[in-house]
Amino acid sequence: MLDVDAARACFPAFLSQDAVFFDNPGGTQIVQTSLDRMTAYLLRCNANHGGAFKTSVESDRVLSDAHAALADFVNARSPDEIIFGPNMTTLTFMLSRSLARAFKPGDEIVVTHLDHDANIAPWLAIAEDRGLTVRWVDINREDVTLDLEDLESQINHRTKLVACCYASNAVGTINDVRSIVTRAHSVGALCFVDAVQAAPHLLMDVQDLDCDFLVCSAYKFFGPHEGVLYGKLDLLERLPAYKVRPASDQPPGKFETGTQNHEGIAGTMGAVEYLASLGRGNTTTSERRAMLARGMEAIRSYEMGLQERLIEGLQALPGVKIWGITDQSSLARRVPTVSFTLKDWYPRALASRLAGSGIYTWDGNYYALAVMERLGLQKDGGMLRVGLVHYNTVAEIERLMSALEGIVGGR
Repeated sequence: MLDVDAARACFPAFLSQDAVFFDNPGGTQIVQTSLDRMTAYLLRCNANHGGAFKTSVESDRVLSDAHAALADFVNARSPDEIIFGPNMTTLTFMLSRSLARAFKPGDEIVVTHLDHDANIAPWLAIAEDRGLTVRWVDINREDVTLDLEDLESQINHRTKLVACCYASNAVGTINDVRSIVTRAHSVGALCFVDAVQAAPHLLMDVQDLDCDFLVCSAYKFFGPHEGVLYGKLDLLERLPAYKVRPASDQPPGKFETGTQNHEGIAGTMGAVEYLASLGRGNTTTSERRAMLARGMEAIRSYEMGLQERLIEGLQALPGVKIWGITDQSSLARRVPTVSFTLKDWYPRALASRLAGSGIYTWDGNYYALAVMERLGLQKDGGMLRVGLVHYNTVAEIERLMSALEGIVGGR
């Protein structure tokens, strides 16, 4: 069971301001263990890679430890399958360029209307460059879930890559990634998974999913602005890398171009250590993957209650339309990222009004442009998004409901 008060005490942001952070899908608050790791790195071993002296050797040890921590986080087979970079978007553009070398005119790529544009635009770019065909998978408008029948019809023997999200950053829908991967592999295609929105909420297991690539961003799971890419080792070994000549020819080094953000990598390890600490409980085991499993289970259980209360409260307000899964029996098919529109209110104006009450939400398309266009909401300013994580509370949801009731009632 999650002790939310103890969890909140680990986040310095709550000590310095009386704000309700519901902007979490855009970036969570940073945890103290992440800050400690970053500070320790900068003070004790701030050096470049590969030197013969003490601080460089220690720096390399920290980076090696961080690769191992993130391998545990996603359950990779080897730390060499973990690549760090500036963010998910940059890493995806980088990898798409490497993959494009093997694609030929007439080959096909499958993308979806449910995805963040960072898992669409890179593939559109290489399709244009290489003369590829792009196929789009539609969504079910009533609950904003992926149309799996349409997915089935879009994948064929010409498909070379299927790009999908683990969870939608716009409406919280969780995709059945394992079945998508299976379908892609059945025709010899690769599957690239955007797990940015899933990472703070769900235990990830790339071995179980059997995905070829999976990417996430540490600043969405309580760490610094750092991106993380998983790739199957045999694929990473075969793929060409755009790099300087003296750099390693083996992963992860051949894809981690230039001098990396070492303190950010250390801070990302600190975020993983925090999540593992939530699973320590009364057990004596110190095996990090097992602790992560228990910690993420506690988070998931607690957040299920939060999202149920949020959806219930929003549904009681006149003029509110929630976009996404709302059936109480199906809430396990979503993460607690809830977006809605309010009649006669432009999302930006609503976000500004809530911000005046110290409640931070996000408005617009959140770079999920394809979702907004498909739902016909882009021209009207998109939606208002309330993104919960485990440090949020029922009291904060009640504060939101009170503010919205005042807005709806004209106060």
